[in-house]
Parts: sequence; C-alpha cells; structure tokens
Amino acid sequence: MMNHDQGTGTLQGPAGDDLAAARAHLPLYDTKNRLKLGTFATNVSNGMSISHAPTSFEITWEHTLGLARQAEAMGLDVLIPLGRWRGFGGETNFNGENFETYTWAAGLAQATERIMVFATSHVPVIHPIVAAKQAATIDHISGGRFGLNIVMGWFQPEMEMFGAAQREHDERYRVGEEWLTIIKHLWTDEQPLSFDGEFFTIVEAEAWPKPIQQPHPVIMNAGSSPAGSDFSARNADVSFVTVDDPATARPMVDDFKRLARDRYGRDPKMFSGAYVVCRDTEAEAQDALREILEKGDRQAAKNLMSILGVQSRSFDDILAQKSAEDRFIAGWSAPTFVGTPEQIAERFVQVSEVGVDGMMLGFLDYASELAYFDENVMPLLRQAGLRG
Repeated sequence: MMNHDQGTGTLQGPAGDDLAAARAHLPLYDTKNRLKLGTFATNVSNGMSISHAPTSFEITWEHTLGLARQAEAMGLDVLIPLGRWRGFGGETNFNGENFETYTWAAGLAQATERIMVFATSHVPVIHPIVAAKQAATIDHISGGRFGLNIVMGWFQPEMEMFGAAQREHDERYRVGEEWLTIIKHLWTDEQPLSFDGEFFTIVEAEAWPKPIQQPHPVIMNAGSSPAGSDFSARNADVSFVTVDDPATARPMVDDFKRLARDRYGRDPKMFSGAYVVCRDTEAEAQDALREILEKGDRQAAKNLMSILGVQSRSFDDILAQKSAEDRFIAGWSAPTFVGTPEQIAERFVQVSEVGVDGMMLGFLDYASELAYFDENVMPLLRQAGLRG
C-alpha cells in the first residue's frame, strides 16, 4: 500500500531506449514515420470550425466511425477527441453536440486495428479510480493502442454543471498530479492502494486487469503555462504545444525538452496542431478560408475567447493577437495552414525541423479534405522523408 504522507513522487518506468522498445508496437513510436499525424476534434459538432460554411461533417456514429477508418487507411497514427460537455452558444452552439470521449475511444478501438485512440479526460469530473478502470478496459479492447489526454478543466460553466469548484490555475495542476499518481499506481501496483492526499483520499483501492501497455498507457497533456509545462515535462509522454512560427519556435521546443530531460530524466514527444485549408491553387485555398471566416459564428467565438481569457493561461499569447477571433473561427486557435499541397507540405517540413514530433489536423470537411490530403499531400511528405 502507498500512503501520500510518504510522498507521491512521479512514477518512473522505463526511459529512453527501454521505453521505446516497450512501446514499439504503437504508431507513436514507429520509427519509419518521422512526423506523426492524426485527426483532432472529430467527436464534437463543427469540429474546429466556428462557422456556417458548408460541410458534410456531422456528429453521428456512422460519420465519426467512417472518419476513423479513413484516417487509419491513410496510415495516420492517432485519433484525439476534444473533451467537451456543453457548447459555447452563438447560432451554432459550437461544440454543443459531442460524444463522450472514453466511450467514443472504446467504440473506435473495437472498429480499428492499428491507429491509436485517445480519450480526453477532465480531471475535476472523472474520479481517478473510474478513469484508471476505463483506460485499462479500452487498452484491452484496442490490444494496447489507448492513450489518455489529461485536461485540468478550464471551462467554468462545464465545471458548474458537475458542481465542481473552479480552482485557481496552478492549483489545478496540483490536483492533476495527485489524480494521475493514483491512476498510475492502480495501473501498475500489485497490492491495494491507500492514498491520503490534499485533494483525494483512497482506501484499499484495487484495479484489475492491468493495462496491456507497459509501463502504462501513453499520457498526453497540453499545458503551456509554467505550471502546465512543468506538469507535462514531469508526466506526459506527449506534450502538445502551439507552433505559430517555426522560425521562433525552436527555443520553446528546446527549452521544454531540456526541462524534461534535466529535471525529470524524461524525453517526451512534442505535438502541435494545424487547421488545414489545402486546394489546387493558393487562390482557391484563400477563397475557401475567406468563406469560412465570412460565415463565422462570431458570437460563439467571442464567448469562447472570453472564457479562455479568464480561465486559462495557455492561450494568452493567441488572445492578444489582432487576428485572434479569426484564428478561433478557423481552427480553434490552431495555426492555419492554407495553400497548395506543396505549400502545406513545406509547412510540415518546417515544423518537423524545429523538433516537433507530430501534428494533429483539423479541417472544415474532414471526409473530403482527408481524401484530398491523402492523394496530394501525403506523397510529398513521403518524398520529404517525414513519412515512411
């Protein structure tokens, strides 16, 4: 048994080459693809587009399953959902329709063979014993392809739905540290766990079966504030960051990897994201982006930005930009990659060159644009040595 009074610490499993060997079956650790690729937010209405622009994208199980199988057939590596419990209002009630992410991941795990499936879990509303059991179950369903994306919870109206307190920013990461410590022990300990912490009290908890993955399922986190970066460096196997300008991103990437290595002896991967608008000509791509923006749900975007500005520190730099509203309408604040297949491929090359290991992709119309990306961009990425 483990008592918090003895110190939670950070559970350290294999590191470096040993960790890579233990996870060699996972697409995220497949050495033939230098830049990993996946889809983001296919479980929420409007995806990453706060817009009325025409699209075939819809929140039905048939459609989300089709997108997952399409991504797998393309050779993409990962599916990551957006954790959401309510929408942001406006005419679209952006993201208001949404599939719960653990059950979403379980369904897709059963229906796929190679691609990794993640759940995005809000710390304040999912008890760690429940999260540990759900994650282990999905890991078995998937044959060891499950990943857990941890979110501390910043959207206050969502937290209030559950009667959960909206804690001070840095305190959320202390809660998250205890939450994840409990989960990791339940995934790995042979004996029952007792835990007496600042935020959680656990008495004789046990969780069987253990996950298939060793030392445990892949952990992702997107914290970019000082507290968030430290949490990711200490705990995450994949840290998600925003790379706006590759020319200035190298110091940020290097600093994070140095923090993880020097302070915690770890070597996490770094992922970023992009909202892709790719067409045969640059003019066509710019026209498509212009339509997305012109048909944007500005009120929903303002609602989202207002809440982020108060509750999250991870978007401060983006919110300060004059073009911030457009960035949220076209991409949920992710950088917009707009242009021809050659221009899009070059953007990926630039991101990879600064040390980013993977990119999560969003589109207005996932089905048709993934097909176009597969036919026109993927060959260029293979030519550039980013994909095997």
